[in-house]
Amino acid sequence: MSQIFLDALLDTFKMIPFLFIIYMAIEYLEFKLGDNLIKKVKKAGKVAPAAGALFGLVPQCGFSVMATALYAKRVVTVGTLLAVYLATSDEALPIIMSKPDKAGLIVPLLAAKLVIALSAGYLTDFIIIRRKHDPAEVEICASVEGIIIEVSEETETIDEKGCCGHSCPVLKIDFRELIIHPLRHTMKVFVYLFIASLLINYAVFRVGDANLGRVFLQGSILQPVIAAIIGLIPNCAASIAITDIFLKGGLSFGSTIAGLCSGAGLGLLVLFKENKSLRDSFKVTGLLAAVSAAAGILIQVLIG
Repeated sequence: MSQIFLDALLDTFKMIPFLFIIYMAIEYLEFKLGDNLIKKVKKAGKVAPAAGALFGLVPQCGFSVMATALYAKRVVTVGTLLAVYLATSDEALPIIMSKPDKAGLIVPLLAAKLVIALSAGYLTDFIIIRRKHDPAEVEICASVEGIIIEVSEETETIDEKGCCGHSCPVLKIDFRELIIHPLRHTMKVFVYLFIASLLINYAVFRVGDANLGRVFLQGSILQPVIAAIIGLIPNCAASIAITDIFLKGGLSFGSTIAGLCSGAGLGLLVLFKENKSLRDSFKVTGLLAAVSAAAGILIQVLIG
């Protein structure tokens, strides 16, 4: 049992330098691009679902929350919101990037998520009768303690606790935060990864390498469905666990896509808190889960 613990600790510990560098780069991107991405999505018009899908691929943790705030104020359509949710990968990309030998997985993963996000976003807007709304000027920022959304026209501030908050956009980069937040995020992901690795190693020890797929229902039509449901958990632990199990051979590529597509991070929490219609929030969540599971099943049937 001690060997299982040490193996999980060593495997995870090796990833810390890679994760820290990656999260520093992501932090810099958020400082430089975060506010501009939102402005571009707001002004995108009919191409908003495409813009949401493309920007959703950028590995920054607050974009799904920002898109949710815009949707709650009816600045963007449900198709755009769905495209952002489906494209967002939360912690998957940093984890895969921290293992250079797995870098070849990044392009097919992003390509699959982009195609799914674009298709679902435009199809949803085409089918669903969109409610007419007047655009509102929305300014979005985040603090170290949580996500803060400011709506300038109504002087409304929403303080949403979250794991990945940042300071509001400023004229110059706060270099202290550029170090502290990535370090904090790296250690949090390290803990989640260690727990996931420990559980997976224990499962392998109990059932053997050959039976690992059976434990996680590999080959079953239910695996993408279960992965999509797990992905709905509004916490980065879900995407971390899904990615780690995939890299260790426990999940098929289709199931991994299903779980990562449904993983909208903290976006769903903000949706249920700020959206005026509870029924509408459940509709969006249902669409997200259904599209993710269906896409995962299709990919699993076609390529595994």
